Amino acid sequence: MPQCVHAMRRSAPSSTELRIAAGLRRRDPDAVRALYAEYGPGALALLHDAIHDRAAVEDVYQQVLLEAWQRGRSFDPARASLRTWLATIARSRAIDHLRRRVPEPHDPSDGYARREPDGAWEPVAQLVDRMTLEQVLERIAPEEAQIVRLRWQLGLSQRQISAHTGLPLGTVKSRTATALRHLRVMLEEERTPPAGGVRDPSTRSRSAPR
Repeated sequence: MPQCVHAMRRSAPSSTELRIAAGLRRRDPDAVRALYAEYGPGALALLHDAIHDRAAVEDVYQQVLLEAWQRGRSFDPARASLRTWLATIARSRAIDHLRRRVPEPHDPSDGYARREPDGAWEPVAQLVDRMTLEQVLERIAPEEAQIVRLRWQLGLSQRQISAHTGLPLGTVKSRTATALRHLRVMLEEERTPPAGGVRDPSTRSRSAPR
């Protein structure tokens, strides 16, 4: 099972995060507006990738907004970043929606677990240790980023992704394999510094070598 967004490693909170967190504890509406201005687009992108219905995305996003407001006092910047915290709420609400709309088909002959072993998505977790998930997704093709979000963040199976996106199952499998291959290449690049010892971010391409 892929590692989920709430398991990301925590870096030191920024001054912006600390300011917004303090405002959330005071139930300051300005803090909520700042939260969504800064981190809302990432949560909304997750919902759009997961739910291909604009009206449904808007409904679920409103649920995320309400839950963030209700839970704001309990947010602890020492345990998770605001980006991760908000994405976790969005992920949970998206999963709730998808479970109502796209039940997991039971197919003993599918052999899915054998084709995608437990450790297949470890490159994502290791890359997120080094970068944010958004940075990872910006470096692969959009169609591959969609698969990564749905599989790794939301935990959907390939059959669920196929049913939800309308893509043929074979296409989902092919894009999954390609995304994982590119992520492994990216991981090796991150592990191996250039000769000078400093990696120039400007040399990174949008997608891994094909």
